[in-house]
Amino acid sequence: MEKIKEIINQLEMNQQIKAEDIPDLDLYMDQVIQLFERNYATSKRKEDEKILTKTMINNYAKGKLFFPIKNKRYSKEHILLINLIYQLKGGLTLHDIKLTLEGLNDLQSEGVLDLETYYETYLTVLENNTEEFKDELQEKLHSVENEMKKIDSHQEELKNVLTILSFVHMSNLYRKTAEKLIDQLLLANKEDE
Repeated sequence: MEKIKEIINQLEMNQQIKAEDIPDLDLYMDQVIQLFERNYATSKRKEDEKILTKTMINNYAKGKLFFPIKNKRYSKEHILLINLIYQLKGGLTLHDIKLTLEGLNDLQSEGVLDLETYYETYLTVLENNTEEFKDELQEKLHSVENEMKKIDSHQEELKNVLTILSFVHMSNLYRKTAEKLIDQLLLANKEDE
């Protein structure tokens, strides 16, 4: 249990780029990368891991994951969308991310969406998720410990493997549910055409 609490503290789950962290003036790609590196440096699993690269940003632009940039500069709205992409890429394919963000991009391009306000709402949801996650994690750990008692094993490694299996299963359930929601977005978009 203490190990998990230590891991939770190391995760820095509420570490996010906030809208006020982004300058109001447009940034060049290198400045965008520096902003992400500065804000997410502690979330790296390995020291040489890259948070964001020029290739990634170019692939996002080519894949039309965000609306077109102007004069090789990224607006605050671009950076907010790139951060959403960064958050989604851990669990979704780029194709699914494009489908997910297509409506946001369209509304932003049409000037109908206040993306900054929407993004702040997203950050509030993340804060709530983090608190719920901590409580849920404790429940999962108790569940694993109870199951381990049934097989009368006190080996820490076996408990850790069972915990990992449980966590990955929950992650897969959430991802599969998200994919079903993406499929519904796709169907709704086809019906609107």
